Amino acid sequence: MNVLLQVLLPFPVLATLHAAPAMTPAAKPAVSQASGQPPASPAQAPDLGREIDTSLRWLRHAQDPGTGAYGASVEATAWTLRAMILSPRRYQRIDGPFVERALQFLAQRQRADGAIADEGAAEADVVRQTRAAAGALALHADDTTKDALQKALAFVARHGGDAPAFDDPALPTDPQALVARVTELLAKRGREGAWDGALGKVGETARNVNVLVRAWPALKPADSAPPRFQPLPASEPADPAKVTAAVERGGRWLAAQADGGKFGAPGRPDAGLTAMAVGALLAVPKPRPTEVQATIDAGIAWLVSLQKPDGSIHDGKYANYATSAAILALVRHGDPAHAPVIGKARDWLVALQVGPEEGYSPDHPYYGGIGYGSSERPDLSNLQFALEALAASGLPKEDAAFQRALKFLQRCQNRSESNDIAIPDGGKVVVSGDDGGAAYLPGQSFAGTIELEDGRKIARSYGSMTYALLKGYIFAGLPREDPRMKAAWSWISKNWTLDVNPGFQAGADPTAAYQGLYYYFHTMAKALDLYGSEVVVDAQGKEHRWREELAGRVLGLARKVDGAWTNENSPRWQEGNPVLGTAYALLTLELTRNRP
Repeated sequence: MNVLLQVLLPFPVLATLHAAPAMTPAAKPAVSQASGQPPASPAQAPDLGREIDTSLRWLRHAQDPGTGAYGASVEATAWTLRAMILSPRRYQRIDGPFVERALQFLAQRQRADGAIADEGAAEADVVRQTRAAAGALALHADDTTKDALQKALAFVARHGGDAPAFDDPALPTDPQALVARVTELLAKRGREGAWDGALGKVGETARNVNVLVRAWPALKPADSAPPRFQPLPASEPADPAKVTAAVERGGRWLAAQADGGKFGAPGRPDAGLTAMAVGALLAVPKPRPTEVQATIDAGIAWLVSLQKPDGSIHDGKYANYATSAAILALVRHGDPAHAPVIGKARDWLVALQVGPEEGYSPDHPYYGGIGYGSSERPDLSNLQFALEALAASGLPKEDAAFQRALKFLQRCQNRSESNDIAIPDGGKVVVSGDDGGAAYLPGQSFAGTIELEDGRKIARSYGSMTYALLKGYIFAGLPREDPRMKAAWSWISKNWTLDVNPGFQAGADPTAAYQGLYYYFHTMAKALDLYGSEVVVDAQGKEHRWREELAGRVLGLARKVDGAWTNENSPRWQEGNPVLGTAYALLTLELTRNRP
């Protein structure tokens, strides 16, 4: 298909054309030369989403901060931009300078005849480079580069316009052969996530990530069947003695799941899970059982040993969550010897925040946010957790980190008076609503969107994120009288419930409202404890003493056989893991005991 014709197609169609693998049939499954056995089945395929993230993270750090180019090359920049928008995360212009400035670089390399090529490029290379640049500009279509794209397409049409924008290598259609192909490719990648070769490190990495991106749709895990819906068991009476007994029993169960203070799959300890579990064990009242205290001490020692030179504390996954949870556990543990560890981790969190250092101005939707590590989109969940850790570490509320966070917080809130987002999404624009609740990040919500009659969209507010918003506002120093706080409190009052994570009910899946239920309870307890109100008045005017009601709900959810907790209706976000479910429950119950 002529590239000039492709650009006239709607974006989703164009994206599909560029994403579709060029497959070649395989007569029979490939055989491993090393073992003589068929390669891994699709179920044993690498986690391509994570592998793609790793290499895109490396590419982001390889961008030239002066020109915006990747590898100082038109072609490497075009391939990188293609991988970003077709990756599982779908990085677009709105995500920041790592995309925007690269697109500007391509436009600025355009010649008078419409070609987009490196200075001094041989004539035989100019057409190929222009095709790739036009393909990237088309995938990231925008008014700011529209003229450059049209000129490039006209040049391509005059010089063999029927050639594809990107000369992709063929991939096998047989799933086992495809697994073998990507496994072999990943084995050649360096530990940092990059490849080296004839095209240079950036060029080779950009092309190989595109191979993974094209293979990902065929090898990504199939959606599991939704769990069978089960109404929540009845709440139980929540007298203080019963709450304490449940915390002690759950703590003993949780400590028994550790291996030398570490939590995770056998032989694969997880830093984030360990930090959460250790923090929860610290909720067990003193004097603690010997095995509980021993697990705490060993877990703390392991977390300290994981601290990197930059101050972060993690094992290669979820760096922000792991570091934030580790700070909270270390602060609660209370050993003065850990003050330097906490200080370095705090400084790393501050440096992680999206700001002018990475080229984000205060008017960018993501300004002030914090994500999983250093490259993923910032979101409200990561931010509120980091803010809690920063506050616990002693960072003053007047610090610039909290003030920057306010910008991001209010852009997650559906309150148009303080939320100025206008984010493109599939030919439409996502804007702020006015119910006062919050979404996961500016313009995006796991609870879905609301489509307005005029074609605009609103990211739906939901419970756990609205309590996260309230927490964030409190850490940033907003008083109750602030209109943003009032709007959030109004949503909480109107949507008070301990039966579901509210906001998800609009979906067709009856289990969706149970997603993140324990996270919801924990975030609710922390936010309401900080807010300082003992009563929430619902939409019908009924008063709810939240500590008693929440404690009763969590007690009723404990497993009778061992006193642990797990989300039976939705394992999403790891809540099907009883270690995490129990950690959330213990932390929640502790907050219900904090009676004024």
